[in-house]
Amino acid sequence: MPWKRGERIPTNLIVGFLGAGKTTAIANLIEQRPQAEHWSIFVNEFGTVSIDQALVESNLKEVAVEELGGGCVCCTMSFAFKPLLAQFIRRSKPDRLILEPSGISHPANVVDILRSEDFAGAIDLRNIICLIDPKDFDDPRRRNSEVFQDQVQLADIVVINWTESRPREQIDRCLEWIASFNPPKQIILETNFGAIDSHLLDIEFTTIRFPLFAEAHARLKEALTQAGTRTEEGTAEPLETLNVLRQTAGNYQENFKKDLKLEPGRPLRFPNEGTGFHACGWVFHVDDVFDRNRLFDLLGAVRDVVRLKGVFRCESDWWVINRTRGAIDFSKSTYRRDSRLEIIFESDLLNWDYLEESLMLCIKQ
Repeated sequence: MPWKRGERIPTNLIVGFLGAGKTTAIANLIEQRPQAEHWSIFVNEFGTVSIDQALVESNLKEVAVEELGGGCVCCTMSFAFKPLLAQFIRRSKPDRLILEPSGISHPANVVDILRSEDFAGAIDLRNIICLIDPKDFDDPRRRNSEVFQDQVQLADIVVINWTESRPREQIDRCLEWIASFNPPKQIILETNFGAIDSHLLDIEFTTIRFPLFAEAHARLKEALTQAGTRTEEGTAEPLETLNVLRQTAGNYQENFKKDLKLEPGRPLRFPNEGTGFHACGWVFHVDDVFDRNRLFDLLGAVRDVVRLKGVFRCESDWWVINRTRGAIDFSKSTYRRDSRLEIIFESDLLNWDYLEESLMLCIKQ
């Protein structure tokens, strides 16, 4: 029976670690959208500069995209997530809502928010789909991560992605690990390029799932709660911390709302860090035209990258660069507003000034 406007909104979470292929999977799902349906896509990025919104953005008026950058909606950005999501739902009036939390977000906290009294009357939370790169499973730092494990634990359906470029024995080890979770996954699939069928969104399951590490982000959440309160003496010592967080989180969006002047040859830079990761994003003026070969060589050579995404105006066309550690992919883009880049590391060793200077040398004079 088709869903009627005014009822609870069918909602899905697409989760997975950094670089698992979530954004590509969502783009593939949008292509399968029934013609009469309005879909809303809410994307959370750890980095501050919006890249996924540019990549998911559709020319279809029936597809609305909103992004919240600068941290995880489960903890550091939870104060902004609730009002922004509520506003987005009221504005876009979707027939379906798809949320893509940051790759380092704990899904249990996102689920709790969606099932809270603030949203329970509006949202019908359906299947949680987790995408996994088998290469992440083979990395002990990922496999032993509480967040990574609970992304799998809470998923109804797990999709092993990147199978076209991973050894069969690595895929089999990952498959065996996923199958060991209790309760068992309802469906485990293998795919390439984030290709999943939209019928997976609404298959009905009755299994109840609980996180293995529900308190994975508890200490950070507690610190943020304390930062928003005053002490019994009436002092405001933690309040400044929260204000800085809010200012950082909204920096990118607010700057552009105020028409911060973006000039050719003078990019805007937005660094960010937290939960053990360091990120930096840049936005370049639309008139900055990059030498494609020089740019791709530079971004392919940057060491110790956890995630790198960008869209650039080059000599003859606009290009997307998508890199997860050693794997790198290039494709043409329909995005045309500006050039932008976001890079995430697990160390703070990279000199942002030097990288920016190197990027500037890639712009054609």
